Amino acid sequence: MAVKKTSKKEIKGVYAKTENVVVSANIHRDLPLEKLASKLERAEYNPEQFPGLIYKSDVPKFSALLFSSGKIICTGTKSLKDAKAAIAVIIKRLGAISIKVTGEAEIAVQNMVAAGSVGGKLNLNEIVFKFENTEYEPEQFPGLVYHLPDSHITFLLFGTGKIVVTGARSEKEIIESVYVLRDQLKKAGELGPAN
Repeated sequence: MAVKKTSKKEIKGVYAKTENVVVSANIHRDLPLEKLASKLERAEYNPEQFPGLIYKSDVPKFSALLFSSGKIICTGTKSLKDAKAAIAVIIKRLGAISIKVTGEAEIAVQNMVAAGSVGGKLNLNEIVFKFENTEYEPEQFPGLVYHLPDSHITFLLFGTGKIVVTGARSEKEIIESVYVLRDQLKKAGELGPAN
């Protein structure tokens, strides 16, 4: 379900910056993974342990899983534009070793991860009791996990007001969900002043 933004204007100290974009792609052709493993630098293929080929690139920086079906999972980019560029790089490098890809790759965002802030301190011990869909075990980890109701967005909240957002499919959805979270925290009386 889409997240609807509840605050219209930007608020100082409230932000989210995309740190990782995961996309899937279908290049509509079979891939000879053994050949790729021997021809592509920084490729690893061990079919006894995992059915896909692991491919890493430093320029541009990304990691990808390539499957014999022509499916690709790409991670490590910081925007959808960069993720699409990474898929284009993979296709170009396949072409350089005589594995031609014709037609357009079908690319879909699977997950976007962002780091940010709600602009104020949080009392996680109170939030866990006021909000449903939470998990908090401070002896094991200092963050509280909050699953935004009626959404595929999950937050990791810290007492400082810092957050991690996962499950989004667009940058717009990331920032809108942060404002929804902030509004929920304010309504519950759980958003303290920033330092």
